[in-house]
Amino acid sequence: MVNTDQDPATQQTLSRLQLLMFLRVTLVSLLLGVAIIIQVRETKTFFGEIVNAHYSLIAAVYFLTFLYVIAFRYVRNLTRFAYVQILLDTILITAIIHTTGGIESMFSLLYLLSIISGSIILYRRGGLMVASFSIILYGALLDLNYYGLINSMGSYSLYPQDYQSDEVFYRILVNGAAFYVVSFLTSFLSEQSLRSETALKAKQKDMADLEMLNENIIQSISSGLVAVDEYRKIIVFNKGAEGLFDVESTDAIRRDVYEVIPFIQAYLEGKNPNKFNQIVYQGGDRKQIDLLLNISSLTDQDGNKKGEVLFFQDMTHMREMEREVKRMEDLAMLGELSAAIAHEIRNPLASISGSIQVLDDSLSREDSLINERLMDIISREINRLNHMVSDFLQFARPQSKEVEKFDLNQLIGETLYIFQNSQSWSSNVEVEKKFSGLLEMGSDPQQLKQVLWNILLNASEAMPKGGVIRVSTEKVNGFDGSGDSTEAVKIKVEDNGPGINPKVIKDMFKPFSTTKKGGSGLGLAIVRRIVDGLGGEISGQNLSGGGAAITIVLPLQLKEESRGSGKGG
Repeated sequence: MVNTDQDPATQQTLSRLQLLMFLRVTLVSLLLGVAIIIQVRETKTFFGEIVNAHYSLIAAVYFLTFLYVIAFRYVRNLTRFAYVQILLDTILITAIIHTTGGIESMFSLLYLLSIISGSIILYRRGGLMVASFSIILYGALLDLNYYGLINSMGSYSLYPQDYQSDEVFYRILVNGAAFYVVSFLTSFLSEQSLRSETALKAKQKDMADLEMLNENIIQSISSGLVAVDEYRKIIVFNKGAEGLFDVESTDAIRRDVYEVIPFIQAYLEGKNPNKFNQIVYQGGDRKQIDLLLNISSLTDQDGNKKGEVLFFQDMTHMREMEREVKRMEDLAMLGELSAAIAHEIRNPLASISGSIQVLDDSLSREDSLINERLMDIISREINRLNHMVSDFLQFARPQSKEVEKFDLNQLIGETLYIFQNSQSWSSNVEVEKKFSGLLEMGSDPQQLKQVLWNILLNASEAMPKGGVIRVSTEKVNGFDGSGDSTEAVKIKVEDNGPGINPKVIKDMFKPFSTTKKGGSGLGLAIVRRIVDGLGGEISGQNLSGGGAAITIVLPLQLKEESRGSGKGG
């Protein structure tokens, strides 16, 4: 019995044989059936007189078809079975030609149908074999008929010998040539179709393998990958996204992305969406997850936008590592700071100790002038120690942030006014302001004032003989140092002093990195620490025309975390 479930080629041959059986019965029933109807009416057709042999041919075709159907259940080699059917068809066609006039019959064209069937099912070898068998049977029938060895039924000519031998030979030659040409052309097209079909199946298999590989890659990515079309319908939702948002891919596909991941709407429909966004998402177990969201356009081969690709990378472990590294850095810095402070405290204490000893000796002589000078030294060194300890405590324990709304330009103006009326201000220093339009910020104004004060103090002290301090503000775009904020402000303070010493410019924001006589070296370190706490960046550089500049970039809106609200699903 033929097993067609596991062999596509066998299945194809079987289907073609079944079609051939159906067409055979239909064609013979149509051709000879019509002839029988005409015979019943006691008429004659143009190809000869209809005889009872036609009934036998139809019965033979039906009987053979029945046998073929039965044989399908037991046959093992369908190729041989196809040869048997097609060669028997050739014999039946020869019988039809014999019963419809022999040489005069027009049914020799039926051989072409058998040849075409053989070429399609059995390809070139089968087509040539059927063509050869057909010309042998047709030639033999015409020769036997011509020489009077057999008499064809339904012929108008009482003596087939009336035909010339050349005419009989010409009929055989023309039909033989036609048989072979049809066999060659049909088998060529059939083989071409087979090759194309084989190549197509190979391509389909390659495409299926590629799609499976692509799907496996997507599903193997540990991070969440979500793709949406131009209508914001989810078309890809990998296992990483299932774990992050606690939603099965089968429940997410073809749904609106805003239903599955509600907080994503602000990032997809924002006026200036960032390529990267930091998000704190609250998962189903109420645990906060730090996510890095990357939004990319989904385009077709022509570059037309067809949607977006959302890539969610779990940064929770990375953030914990960063915080741990930061804590270790702070501890190391505090250790370094403590050692330096211990060294710095030793010198004032030595001066105080020596002064007290001398003071103790001079008190007996009641030398008031020496006593006054020594007391000034003690007072100055104690103040120096107090200032250093205060800076140390401020660096080691920064203040908590109190976020308020305020106008940045107004805050800078107030700080400049207070500084110009303080003891640290030099009357021969001028201030130039270049402010942008209204810059409303959400940050800590007190800490920002302290940053500006320290920078202005450094700029003023860098120009003891006078100079110009330029303060400018401007709004910038693309800042992503604080969550999903896309807008920031840049504050620039310039002076025309001697500039920053090249020896310390690289480490100017580190503790005790100073060349200023009597300076603690903590001022810019404190500034850097405050700016970092406000989610900004600070840098310093020398100007080409002389002087130095300190640049601060801060987000317009300070947020402790950028949170995604709710749980997708």
